[in-house]
Amino acid sequence: MNADAHDLGGPLSRRDWLLRGGAGFGAVALSGLLAKDNALGQAKEPSFLRPHFAPRAKRVIFLFMEGGPSHMDLFDPKPLLNKLAGQRLPESFKRPITAMGEAESPLLACQRKWRQHGQAGTWVSDWLPHTAGCVDDIAVIRSCWTNGINHSGGVCQMNTGQPLAGRPSLGAWVNYGLGTENENLPAFVVMTDTKATPTNGPRNWSAGFMPAAYQGMHIHPGAEPFRHLNLPKGVTPGMHRRKLEILQRLNRGHQASRSHQSELEARIRSYELAYRMQAEAPELVDLSRETEATKQLYGFGNKDTEPFGRCCLLARRMVERGVRFVQIYHGAGSKWDSHSKMEANHSRQCRQSDLPTAGLLKDLKSRGLLDDTLVIWGGEFGRTPMSEKGDGRDHNPTGFTMWMAGGGVRGGQTIGATDELGLWATEDRLHVHDLHATVLHLLGIHNLDLIYHYKGRPENPTINEGTAFTKIAKG
Repeated sequence: MNADAHDLGGPLSRRDWLLRGGAGFGAVALSGLLAKDNALGQAKEPSFLRPHFAPRAKRVIFLFMEGGPSHMDLFDPKPLLNKLAGQRLPESFKRPITAMGEAESPLLACQRKWRQHGQAGTWVSDWLPHTAGCVDDIAVIRSCWTNGINHSGGVCQMNTGQPLAGRPSLGAWVNYGLGTENENLPAFVVMTDTKATPTNGPRNWSAGFMPAAYQGMHIHPGAEPFRHLNLPKGVTPGMHRRKLEILQRLNRGHQASRSHQSELEARIRSYELAYRMQAEAPELVDLSRETEATKQLYGFGNKDTEPFGRCCLLARRMVERGVRFVQIYHGAGSKWDSHSKMEANHSRQCRQSDLPTAGLLKDLKSRGLLDDTLVIWGGEFGRTPMSEKGDGRDHNPTGFTMWMAGGGVRGGQTIGATDELGLWATEDRLHVHDLHATVLHLLGIHNLDLIYHYKGRPENPTINEGTAFTKIAKG
């Protein structure tokens, strides 16, 4: 008992000894129950931490265009839209439910110029000239659909599979299933190109009902993405190590009787990770080591392109060093939303994001990283062919475009279709659950076999739905 008293900082009263001893004996029994039956709904670590089958991709970079890019102005040309511009939606088209009630508004013409690019002749508008140069590595998916009609529900579902908050994000599921390739860096990182907060905030990269340790780490835009990594003035590494050892003992002692609080475990792990990151993260974010040619590839030196370009370059450096899942929000706060003045809005968003996106693809490819790094581009939904306020478009969850590249994806192909006006997905319709299942499949994970037991139920990433679109992969 004297040794225990010394470790705990002083002598124990009889009551304290009985309390701590009783809790300890109970923990022995409880640990056996947890190991055997997964009691209290707390899942064990996944049994594999390796793919279910041979993966094509090892890591993911998700470029999230928040607000809803207009597919019929970027990747899905609709000649009939311009022919019928100014008229109402023909009676032969099923009436949609729109966020702002614009179903009977006149159709809005597309003002873009279109060209076919690459060996397969993929259609891309003049708003994305740099991305157009990479289409032989890109699979354009024109037939996406979702349930979330507003930004909160749409962003939530594209991240978690459900329009309502509370479920783990896709990045958290990947982190849970595959773990990290680098113990000194977070497995799941989220970035924004401005100081704006994405719709729903941290719920988008939450671990939901899983232990909080699987959630994403949000790092900050600008020159200091990871804050407070450097030691304070006058503090030596030895002093810092001793302070952390004491803090660790106090934290673990506090946590011993609170094992049900996963947030506490996540906070302790984050402290431990932060200490390990002090050795590796400064080098990770030191972009001075990159050549000027590389920086130019990402748009450095241009006020429009550098913020998103910086995030994309950091993403490449992260996956190069073993980060498993990186998500970058462009236009955080629904900047792609264009209920009015769509020409000005989308011109600005494309100008900011097009060159860095292409730069990322080219840089990954030149370094041999694109083969096993899956890059995803898209927003929470698309936009309607009908006009809003005369020069804008409303939200369209029933048919929109996303694309994937690298990670075993066969580029130069166009998958699925929407109707002649771009309103409804009609061929090879892929719901968000199917998209998530496809991402997991490329990582070697079967979406229905990645299980987390919660409150007695076996939960999986796609809520018992979703089928991987295997045709997207190389033969």
